[in-house]
Amino acid sequence: MTALSGATVAITGGTGSFGSTMAQHLLRKDVSAVHILSRDEAKQDEMRSRLDEPRLKFFLGDVRDIQSVENAFAGVDYAFHAAALKQVPSCEFFPDQAVKTNVDGSANVIRAAHKLGVASVVCLSTDKAVYPVNAMGMSKALMEKTAQAFARNHPESHTTVSVTRYGNVMYSRGSVIPLFVRQLREGRPMTVTDGTMTRFLMSLQESVDLVEHAFFNAEPGDLFVKKAPACTVETLARATAKVLGFEDPAIVNIGVRHGEKLYETLLSREEMAKATDQGDYFRVPLDARSLQYSVYVDQGDSEAREAKDFDSNNTDQLSIDQAAELIADLPEMQNVVTELNQ
Repeated sequence: MTALSGATVAITGGTGSFGSTMAQHLLRKDVSAVHILSRDEAKQDEMRSRLDEPRLKFFLGDVRDIQSVENAFAGVDYAFHAAALKQVPSCEFFPDQAVKTNVDGSANVIRAAHKLGVASVVCLSTDKAVYPVNAMGMSKALMEKTAQAFARNHPESHTTVSVTRYGNVMYSRGSVIPLFVRQLREGRPMTVTDGTMTRFLMSLQESVDLVEHAFFNAEPGDLFVKKAPACTVETLARATAKVLGFEDPAIVNIGVRHGEKLYETLLSREEMAKATDQGDYFRVPLDARSLQYSVYVDQGDSEAREAKDFDSNNTDQLSIDQAAELIADLPEMQNVVTELNQ
């Protein structure tokens, strides 16, 4: 991590699950300072007290306001853009708010980074941006297009803008595992929308590793995904129960909710046709054709015909025991197990 030693790094949405984990990761890498931009003063106060780290600098603001972004990016070498509206229901009910934060806010982050000479910006996206069926995924897809358009239209920029896309982060705020844990501890049935639904699985640390990989390997406009495993939602529920020592838990199917898919896709087949294999990751380079519209109209690509999507149905499928092993390694789950055993 020599490139980060002594650097000043900014994280938008820095008080969220990813942002907090990334901040602690950076502090261990001997950075000079970490600028945390977020709009929640209560979370900032909690994080400030919990970490008690003088290299953390907190900036109260919103990515919708470019001036607050510029304030946080002053003197910054690198930035990680994690601020977003992420909950599917809230974005369904208020899609205009999703656009303001996820699209317009991301444009502000990129503009501010370009203006202030930030060397690299890694933008965090989601599998829901591929073949999106809900407003959250649609707004994230437009965030990706905004980042890629900047890279295409500003080849002279000293700012490298790249995108990472990942699936469900286990035990992140609002994810399903904490719900399963709460239901088990309260003696209630575990609720799943559809037991056959499949989802990618990734830990917070693996999401940090993915972003770090993008930081060190990106060319402008690159997209990166991790080759994550998956399992059915029922397998995930039973694995969670197994880790906590609950045998044969009661599971109730409540039906697929509005805006949900039966499985998620990390890369479309069109993207897989262009992707390069980097071991644990796929890299999809920017389509860097110029603004000559005729190139888009007259030139096609036959490779996509042979490719397949990379989705949660055709990636490695985990058994209950394998999923339980992953879940048991989560620090949050280890804390729950310790509490139950006291």
